[in-house]
Amino acid sequence: QVQLVESGGGLVQPGGSLRLSCAASGRTFSSAAMGWFRQAPGKEREFVAAISWSGGSTDYVDSVKGRFAISRDNAKNTVYLQMNSLKLEDTAVYFCAADFGWFGVPPRRPGTYDYWGQGTQVTVSS
Repeated sequence: QVQLVESGGGLVQPGGSLRLSCAASGRTFSSAAMGWFRQAPGKEREFVAAISWSGGSTDYVDSVKGRFAISRDNAKNTVYLQMNSLKLEDTAVYFCAADFGWFGVPPRRPGTYDYWGQGTQVTVSS
C-alpha cells in the first residue's frame, strides 16, 4: 500500500508560480514512476506531467511545456511540480499518482497508475 499526500496548492494571480509537493510513504518510492494529473470542474481528469523512477525521463502535456517542471527527490520520497507563468485555465484540483509497473515514463492514461493522492486545489484568478 502507498499513501500519497499533495500540498502546495492555493490561490495565485495569472503569471504567478506555485510549487506542488507529493509526499509518499508505505512502499519503495524510488521504484515508482510518478505522475501529476488535474481535474477542473465538469471535466475529465487530465494528464499533466510524469517522471520515471530515476528522474531521467519526463513527459509533459503540450499545454504546460516550458511552464511546468516535474522533479523528484528519492531520498525524501517526494515528487514536485513547479508551475510558472500560471494561466486561468490551469485552475483545477491537482493529483499525484504512483505507477510501479513501468521502467520509464508511463502512458498518460489515469488507469495506468496504481495509487492516487487526494488532490490539492490550484486556483488562478485575478
